Amino acid sequence: MKTSEIISELANLPVDERAIIADSLLQTLNATQPEIEQAWLKLAQQRLTEISTGKVQTLAAEAVFEKIDHRLGA
Repeated sequence: MKTSEIISELANLPVDERAIIADSLLQTLNATQPEIEQAWLKLAQQRLTEISTGKVQTLAAEAVFEKIDHRLGA
């Protein structure tokens, strides 16, 4: 089967199925490294704990972008 035929068939699938296929294909292009994945997971869990316990406060995205614009003189 030609690549164009595969793409044509896939384009007719429901969006959720296409998303699963796209994600699977991207994972084959960007092979994960377990130690890096674990480090990111640990950091994400740490940050979630810090937010949940009130150790750190979050900022609204609008406030962050406004501050960046101000610094850049935009």
